[in-house]
Amino acid sequence: MSFPFNLRGLASRLLNLSRPIQTTTAPSASRCLSTTSPLLNTPKGGKKPQSGGAASGKKRGKGKNAVVQDPKIVNLLQSLSTLSPRRIPPPLRMARNRHLRHWTIHRGWLMFRRKQRDERERTFMKQYQSMSAACEELRLTRGPGARPEGYLYRVAMEKKGVYGHHGVPIEYARAQTDTPAKVAWNHDWKR
Repeated sequence: MSFPFNLRGLASRLLNLSRPIQTTTAPSASRCLSTTSPLLNTPKGGKKPQSGGAASGKKRGKGKNAVVQDPKIVNLLQSLSTLSPRRIPPPLRMARNRHLRHWTIHRGWLMFRRKQRDERERTFMKQYQSMSAACEELRLTRGPGARPEGYLYRVAMEKKGVYGHHGVPIEYARAQTDTPAKVAWNHDWKR
């Protein structure tokens, strides 16, 4: 799988974004097209701005130059490190004979699976045809005594007890309509 960007470069750019920007001027005091040197352009009061990162975050390192990092960026970098090119295995490179062996085994496995699938479909088809033939035989057979033709088929197709005692199929719980109800749920209904 090829990415349109380099993951290592993306991670390093994110890491650089998570580090605090150390400038000698306040960002609001500098002008975009100014000819004044940034070192001479100090804010009113002559105070130098503080260099620091986000207020909430983890400190990395000790001492004066501790870097404050945003926990979201730390988490993102950790998840991106699993996609590091060092951890992704190289593509499979095989010699011609090994590739031929691999292809032969793969095709054999596909043929075996196709044979299994066809066998299962054939079994299901036989079962379906035998059930269909039995139902047709019941439909054409006269019932016991004075029962009409098809009585045994209707009795066999009844679903008594399948949905519970005096139950109905879930399809009949609401009247079948082409469009949904105007009020989806009646919250005021009480038993």
